[in-house]
Amino acid sequence: MPGTGALKVAEQIKLISAETLSRRIQDPRLGFVTITEVRLSKDWSQAQIFYTVLGNDEARSASAEALEAAKGQIRTAVARGVKMRFTPSIEFVPDLLPESSEEFDALLESVKAQDAEIAAKAEGAVFAGDEDPYKHDDDSE
Repeated sequence: MPGTGALKVAEQIKLISAETLSRRIQDPRLGFVTITEVRLSKDWSQAQIFYTVLGNDEARSASAEALEAAKGQIRTAVARGVKMRFTPSIEFVPDLLPESSEEFDALLESVKAQDAEIAAKAEGAVFAGDEDPYKHDDDSE
């Protein structure tokens, strides 16, 4: 787990990147991008910036191109905003969490449907033997 210093720097990079994208980058290819997380390498020389894009595959692809083109401007903004000896190189990584969560939600729905089906089958069921098949101390033999 990264130290608190790395977490603070990563959070600063996240805020600066998001602000730069919303206020300074005027690329028409850039869609509705959300910066979700920043991960720094152990030596802080590289920053992976995870992002999501609202829209279809075409919007994601166009936004990825726009982010790649804006990488220098964002790195410059990070260098000005974060007081470090060396500014980390930046890599934009699409965050696959939304797609993964949609698949997970679909799996949960199928499990709920199976549970409902089993509950419906068990509704009128009766025990094969006695309701309580275990012997008790007060039972006479």
